[in-house]
Amino acid sequence: MKIGLYFGSFNPVHIAHLIIANHILNETEIEKVWFVVSPQNPFKEESNLLNEYHRLHLVRLATEDDIRIKASDIEFTLPKPSYTSTTLAYLADKYPEHEFGIIMGSDSFQNLHKWKNYEVI
Repeated sequence: MKIGLYFGSFNPVHIAHLIIANHILNETEIEKVWFVVSPQNPFKEESNLLNEYHRLHLVRLATEDDIRIKASDIEFTLPKPSYTSTTLAYLADKYPEHEFGIIMGSDSFQNLHKWKNYEVI
């Protein structure tokens, strides 16, 4: 299955996030979108974020009516801060039957060179 990973703090999740996910699902070969809630983004001050479990709960509420979209707490079990390269390696090992792709905005893409292990992403 082709799964789009939509990483973010989702502080909070909003309608634009859902519009992007639906666009990806409707216009590409991606079959599912996982909203990967990042407990601690290395580029954001933790003090400026809502509690990670509150953010996860809000994403679950926002996505519960669409079976193609899932709220993922996978980064809650991984070391903090949350690094995309670490999460991707973990998911590839745990779900070898799936093909993962990353969904990101242009702001993230422009800063990709600042990410840990960006070369492997």
